[in-house]
Amino acid sequence: MKMKKEMLGLCGMNCNICECYLASAYDVNKQGLRARYCKGCKSRNGKVCGFVKKCKSLSEHKNRFCYECDTTPCANLQKLDKRYRAFYHMSMIENLEYIKDNGIEKFLAREEDKWKCSQCGGVISCHNGICYGCGVNDLKAVEKVRLWTKGKK
Repeated sequence: MKMKKEMLGLCGMNCNICECYLASAYDVNKQGLRARYCKGCKSRNGKVCGFVKKCKSLSEHKNRFCYECDTTPCANLQKLDKRYRAFYHMSMIENLEYIKDNGIEKFLAREEDKWKCSQCGGVISCHNGICYGCGVNDLKAVEKVRLWTKGKK
């Protein structure tokens, strides 16, 4: 699955690897699961995610990414980043720095390699460590259990 640049969140989240986006992209509910679907932060019919609501620059579309802000990383971004580093093996701040220094195309190429399933070539979710291309049975088996917290990667 090719990663889409429009799926890069303002905060540096790569929504291409989000469990809710992958559930939607692979339509796992048709396969017997009950998953939340999301099309990404920028496709919510004018509505923005909670993170963006907390930032005037982002909510007023003054910046494309948080790194363009004078106060980056702000307290909200640091808090989000700390949680993602601890639980999901990724960092929004590192993503933003890489995008700023190397551009979106190089970032996506790196991400495709980093999150590529070795079995089917699909995308592994940062939230649960499961490939939504070939791991639907794993999703059914662990519902709401985070594989990352059990030491799997």
